[in-house]
Amino acid sequence: MNSSIKVSFHSGVGSVTGANFLLETANGTQVLIDCGLVQGERVAMQENHQPFVYDRTSISALIITHAHLDHVGRIPKLVKEGYIGPIYSTPETRELAELVLTDAVSILAMEARQQSIDPIYEAEDVQAVFAVWQTIPYHQAFPIGTDVSILFKDAGHILGSAMIEVTVKGEKEIKILFTGDLGNSPAPLLCDSESVGDVDYLIIESVYGDRNHELREQRSAVFKKAITDTIARGGTLVIPAFSLDRTQVLLYEINNLVERKEIPSVPVYIDSPMATKATEIYRLSKNLFNDAIQEQIARGDDIFNFPRLQYTISQNESRDIDHMKGAKIILAGSGMSMGGRVIAHEEKYLPHSENTILLVGYQSVGSFGRRLADGAKKVSLHGREIEVKAKVMTLYGYSAHRDSDHLLETVSTATKRLKKVFVVMGEPSASMHFAQRINDELGIKALMPEKNKPYELI
Repeated sequence: MNSSIKVSFHSGVGSVTGANFLLETANGTQVLIDCGLVQGERVAMQENHQPFVYDRTSISALIITHAHLDHVGRIPKLVKEGYIGPIYSTPETRELAELVLTDAVSILAMEARQQSIDPIYEAEDVQAVFAVWQTIPYHQAFPIGTDVSILFKDAGHILGSAMIEVTVKGEKEIKILFTGDLGNSPAPLLCDSESVGDVDYLIIESVYGDRNHELREQRSAVFKKAITDTIARGGTLVIPAFSLDRTQVLLYEINNLVERKEIPSVPVYIDSPMATKATEIYRLSKNLFNDAIQEQIARGDDIFNFPRLQYTISQNESRDIDHMKGAKIILAGSGMSMGGRVIAHEEKYLPHSENTILLVGYQSVGSFGRRLADGAKKVSLHGREIEVKAKVMTLYGYSAHRDSDHLLETVSTATKRLKKVFVVMGEPSASMHFAQRINDELGIKALMPEKNKPYELI
């Protein structure tokens, strides 16, 4: 019976975005893990418009690891095209996903207009999603069909992020763990990712499968120097920042630097309505923070607020930032500079040498941020060519993703029961490098799976 359990990977292999994996049991239970947008790549728009290759009406349940767009961004399309089952996540993931998907509607509409095609979904499709979305807390098992049980474990990636432990019952019980994205633990705000534990199969991300981050002490020192050097030049520090977690972590870091008087007092702008709303959700979820942060808050420190911090909501407020004279810090979306308010700031500040663009997260192939990270001397924005004179820095130690050594350490927390590892959610070179490390250093069979190919779990 168990020999008929299959897993297939319909996007999110050979790429860092677009998570969409399907588990099928002998009894006919079909569990879909994530349904995200493909982002950054030149073919992303075409791929996101393609019909799903599986029968949407046969899926028993959709399980969501976390609220980033590359994990939730095609859920409204799935529902629009016939999926009628339940959607499950942690409560915090549902709350953040509502922000993310509501925001995505206008972005997708704009992209569709530019290419004279219909958007993949609209606002009413997003509303339909949350009519069937249910929430389950960490460590509370729940059934799917008659032969599957699901358990959420803390992934430590962003607020509410979960690893999905799937237990398939039959002649012999089989356990499969989908990690989703794993946190760069120990993280400034969140609890550490939990261990893999007693599972037979592991599906693990590999965004940084072939490289390691800066040490945490180096990360903080570089961040502080980027701020003080830019301020000393009288310039503007622009940080393209993801609205979920990255903005909150950087706010916390700046809060500490301000309170310790380690940086001069300058205006700090959070120029992202979604990041502003997400920060409030974080503020109300302190029970999920690590012990050190909870203690800091208990002592009366509002970690997301300090003098001269401004949250800008309206477009007029956003435009006014660029009229403010003197040194300042701007955190704006999107994190890979593929849209959002940060584009206008980059257009203004890239041509001037006193400014700094600080990239603090993974920059997907094909994204504007990746061109900056790769050292482009000239870029095109809004139809005009811009010479890059600002200092462009990369600081990936603030990434919410685990690096290569710590990913390997994660695999090593599995028991001897682990038979095979599927390495996903990474560029091909990163995924293959990490799979080889697992084979060579841990002696566990690992591979980067092929797209749309079913793999039997026996």
